Amino acid sequence: MTGDRKYWVETLVRIAYPVLHSLSERRLVNDMPVEAGEGDRANYTYLEALGRTLAGIAPWLEHGPRCGDEGEIRARIAGMARLAIEAATDPNSPDFMNFTKGGQPLVDAAFLANGVLRAPNELYELLDEKVKANLVIALKATRIIRPVFSNWLLFSAMIEAALYRMGAEDWDRMRVDYALRQHEQWYKGDGVYGDGPAFHWDYYNSFVIQPMMIDILDVIGDQFGDWSTLRNKVMKRAVRYAAVLERMISPEGTFPPIGRSLAYRFGAFQHLSLMALRDELPDELLPTQVRCALTAVIRRQIEMPGTFDDSGWLRIGFAGSQPDIGEGYISTGSLYLCTTVFLALGLPSDAEFWQGEAEWTSLMIWSGRNLKLDKAMSNDI
Repeated sequence: MTGDRKYWVETLVRIAYPVLHSLSERRLVNDMPVEAGEGDRANYTYLEALGRTLAGIAPWLEHGPRCGDEGEIRARIAGMARLAIEAATDPNSPDFMNFTKGGQPLVDAAFLANGVLRAPNELYELLDEKVKANLVIALKATRIIRPVFSNWLLFSAMIEAALYRMGAEDWDRMRVDYALRQHEQWYKGDGVYGDGPAFHWDYYNSFVIQPMMIDILDVIGDQFGDWSTLRNKVMKRAVRYAAVLERMISPEGTFPPIGRSLAYRFGAFQHLSLMALRDELPDELLPTQVRCALTAVIRRQIEMPGTFDDSGWLRIGFAGSQPDIGEGYISTGSLYLCTTVFLALGLPSDAEFWQGEAEWTSLMIWSGRNLKLDKAMSNDI
């Protein structure tokens, strides 16, 4: 394990370890500080931390090496992750989590479900039967929560997709169909969806919308002919949006601080990392240049003073500790959506993504290179 991959693994483990270690020992509530944008977020922050951490770390747990130094680390973290799920879903656990009160549990149960879809063996099949049953019960419990008319529709759909994958015969096709149809109505063009009827300048196409649509349709896209047809459109748009995201990364490894939820930091590039993991990047992007661009962003943000507290927990901020950048719904647990930038760790170490060095688009353009024009995609797609 060398170079950027070593740095990615070390950084991911640095972020995820406090959450998974504390929860595996059933002391997350005691250990994790709750910094919040406003009000009391203790009812939600713990499920946020678990669901978001697992959504980001899952491909590495599922596909990472089984031997060597990295393999030993992966196995240890995977064991913690399974114990964490057990602690979170056991009604007798001091860390039993809220899946029903308020609206927020729907969001983070969906990220937990996404983690299961991304690592079905490590995060479901290897669970004890009782833990599997508790997980299903917890996910189904969120059905009482009415989603906001926005990207939240995909949270309900994601949970149903995971229930399908876990063998639940009563998975709800309607919740999935509603989410997919509405997002098709909300497509704005050039690879971007509205977050509800309106378009917002933010990173929610990467935080939630496009990755969840891809993962949902991967699992159940063949259930109906129109879902299969939609999947083809979704993937073409996904390719274009990956190209846009890569161009957002400056020569210095920064990106525009636009819109909501900036405290998710480099989680803004979940979609780009997912497309690299899937080997479905735009033709004009080399996997190597995407890795170099993402590594520059990770370094820029994670190494800012104040990013972690003295015990290793993330603090609210975009570049270091910036409490005022957190909206009212932001708390310590929310911040762990940043782990989703590491999805490409699911690629083997000999994949092209991890080989060599290459400049990314903005770095090439600002150094005077003569590059082809960027072009919008057809609105017919």
